[in-house]
Amino acid sequence: MKINRSLIAFFLLTFGFNAAYAQKSKPLFPQTPGMVSYTFRKSLAKDPAATLDTLQKLAIKDMEFSNLFGKTAAELRKLLDERGMKCSSFGVNYADALDKTKEVGENAKTLGAKFVRVAWVPHKGPFTLEMAEKTVADFNKIGKQLKDEFGLTFCYHNHGYEFEKHEDGTLMDYIIQKTDPQYVSFELDLLWAFFPGGDPAGLLEKYPKRFKLMHMKDLKKGVEGNLSGGTPVENDVALGTGQLDIPKILKAAKKSAIEHYYIEDESPSYATQVPQTMAYLKSLTY
Repeated sequence: MKINRSLIAFFLLTFGFNAAYAQKSKPLFPQTPGMVSYTFRKSLAKDPAATLDTLQKLAIKDMEFSNLFGKTAAELRKLLDERGMKCSSFGVNYADALDKTKEVGENAKTLGAKFVRVAWVPHKGPFTLEMAEKTVADFNKIGKQLKDEFGLTFCYHNHGYEFEKHEDGTLMDYIIQKTDPQYVSFELDLLWAFFPGGDPAGLLEKYPKRFKLMHMKDLKKGVEGNLSGGTPVENDVALGTGQLDIPKILKAAKKSAIEHYYIEDESPSYATQVPQTMAYLKSLTY
């Protein structure tokens, strides 16, 4: 039986090309992202039910709430249940997490959340090592109580000021390294890692098991960062239109312990930018 080498070569080339194309066209972010309540803060404050209806139409099912918007945790849970939605993370301020841990844990459990998150350490002036040391002690205490009493995972959301230089790294490194992994995890806010000069993808690669949640947001082109932890909300732009290398970050995230990805858009243009962000995420391939 004669072998048609030309035909074999044709099939090999065709199959190889198609296989390579299929590999390149694999979705980088196939899932539907979650949403941070702060994005829709104004409308949620006016009418939580109607706002959740809007989010449902966007196919959003996973929420991170950092405000109960005038409702009890049970009332908000009912609104979510009626729409087939869930709250996976509950954000509170530092003082409540530290001084009202039991109440916070009860609300988080009622909402159905698995995570409790703090996004800001109260401080004046530059963030210092002394502040970081107290933060570590407080976080370990909060995290232990939430884990032992409620089975919840405590997360800290970086906000930029923690990237003050310290030894061979930053105070963010110090907080990650000194907190107990059994009780303290982290939520990576992309903008607030990039803005102070950090590397979001690099953090995920350096600490692949410590980050469990992610705030996906982008920084307007031309805006220069600093260590203040603040920038005008207008500098939040749709993913893929700003300065961050979103594909690189998501590739690193796929190899990390990230469980929930949330869109956060603090800008007044969120109504148009959120759909744009979702379309961009869906378009990404690798």
